[in-house]
Amino acid sequence: MITCVITYDIDPNRRELFAQYARNWGECSPRCGADLIGYFAPHEGSTTTAYGLYSLPSLAGYEAYRARLAADPLGRANSEFARREGFIRGESRLFVKLASAPHGGRA
Repeated sequence: MITCVITYDIDPNRRELFAQYARNWGECSPRCGADLIGYFAPHEGSTTTAYGLYSLPSLAGYEAYRARLAADPLGRANSEFARREGFIRGESRLFVKLASAPHGGRA
């Protein structure tokens, strides 16, 4: 399993648009095959950094997921929404694998 970590640079004056964008992905990402961990907007500290995290079985699974998103009506509309409104100033993706499993129990 791999996890895609998307780091967004967002316009701090348009965070409500990012929140709508995140809710839209929250609807269509699982439908298109991702195990969505979530989208995270700024709360304390930086007002411009946001994250999206989801897991997939492999990089090949990621490519298939991206193809399904491109064919999904909400996925297409959400991508266009972000381009049209310009609230995302930049983004980068990092693929990571869980290294700490198995986790211990809580005391």
